Amino acid sequence: MQEQNMPMEQDELMDNADLYTLVDEDGNEKLFELIDVLEENGQVYFALIPHIENPEELLEGEVELVVLCAKTDAEGNEILEPIESDEEYERIADLFIARLDEEADDEDEDSE
Repeated sequence: MQEQNMPMEQDELMDNADLYTLVDEDGNEKLFELIDVLEENGQVYFALIPHIENPEELLEGEVELVVLCAKTDAEGNEILEPIESDEEYERIADLFIARLDEEADDEDEDSE
């Protein structure tokens, strides 16, 4: 899925911090949920998954992970853009996956 630039205002981030509407190359809108944010070498990255109303559905199969970077457009708005470099995308996705695995391991230890 190739996402288009989506403007986001700081107030919108605070009011609806977890949900983002992304538009694919065909103009289709899809709702995504923010699961993590990280900063690497001065660049901010967002990890999102498709929004699923029933969390139990997340356990039923694989989930698409979308990784986007935050940029500033010509008007000074912060936008989310796809990562252009495959190498950079893989590196950042691996960082997010490692962080998510670590969180899951911590939750497993807490429940024991």
